Amino acid sequence: MDEVLLRSLTPSVLTVLVRRGADFAAAEDAVQEALVEAVRVWPSDPPRDPKGWLVTVAWRRFLDATRADTARRRREDRVDEEPPPGPVPAADDTLQLYFLCAHPSLTPSAAVALTLRAVGGLTTRQIARAYLVPEATMAQRISRAKRTVSGVRLDRPGDVATVLRVLYLVFNEGYSGDVDLAAEAVRLTRQLAAAIDHPEAAGLLALMLLHHARRAARTAPDGSLVPLAEQDRSRWDTRLIAEGVGILQTALARDRLGEFQAQAAIAALHADAPTAAETDWVQIVEWYDELARLTDSPVVRLNRAVAVGEADGPRAGLAALAELDAALPRHTAVAAYLHERDGDRTTAARLYAEAARKAPNLAERDHLTRRAARLNTHRDR
Repeated sequence: MDEVLLRSLTPSVLTVLVRRGADFAAAEDAVQEALVEAVRVWPSDPPRDPKGWLVTVAWRRFLDATRADTARRRREDRVDEEPPPGPVPAADDTLQLYFLCAHPSLTPSAAVALTLRAVGGLTTRQIARAYLVPEATMAQRISRAKRTVSGVRLDRPGDVATVLRVLYLVFNEGYSGDVDLAAEAVRLTRQLAAAIDHPEAAGLLALMLLHHARRAARTAPDGSLVPLAEQDRSRWDTRLIAEGVGILQTALARDRLGEFQAQAAIAALHADAPTAAETDWVQIVEWYDELARLTDSPVVRLNRAVAVGEADGPRAGLAALAELDAALPRHTAVAAYLHERDGDRTTAARLYAEAARKAPNLAERDHLTRRAARLNTHRDR
């Protein structure tokens, strides 16, 4: 069973059902049932037109559910006629579905959470981690969003800022998490940047390209993480870097700075350094100051503490870190790194081990565990 194919077809099938009159929650349930049926049937009887098959089965499931719900009898006149089976015209509806999920009836945070879950394919746990909230809190938020749009025709698209936020979070999860969604996020952001004249859309695309350019160097042959300072920069994709820098320069020239442009500027400074030692950390700190002004994000301030530690020394970085909530994700890992830079190997080893226990994924946990073991081995000699 080709799970990648099923995942790629899901947004288009969901869009077709919504266009035919299904409310979002019912359409999502019907599509999920069709996917389960596909997993059961396709291995022995693969369809000639996978998308058409999914649309037909999902629509039938939707009709069955609608007819069984006495509270929705009024809809039966609209949905009683089942569309004929057959090929469905090929179209990429994913980006449009992102806009439809960013419905004006939802708050931006609810729209982002719903889209990440229903279209982006992220789990509730992954979304909660991105928002720095408990999983139960995020589950309630997504449930409320579904109830809000239940029975509402999704024919009024939401705003660009919400869609950009969704694409950014999808890319981040695909870049560093357990599900590979980064390339899909880049593809959709390319479409968006080409379709609208918006400096932040360009800034987000530049940011993604600059990060994606380093992807091949981020892991060793055994799958372990390679920190930025230790990456083989000859493996960075110079074509993507050049494209990202060019897009960023054009966006910055418009003098409408936003958070994605500021993040892209930081990524460009990393990409521009021939070696880690030649990184312009002073300018990176200045960009983090600008980014903190724009977002007031604790994650931005955490990353700024690392940059301060590089620009002004580890003790300055630890002082900046002390101003932040110790419960912040990766706070312990940053503290471990700065203590190691300061020569306190004992404290660094203990903090690396503690950070490993809190790591959000296996690759990061293994990386932090190895850092702790290396320092402990060095100390025992």
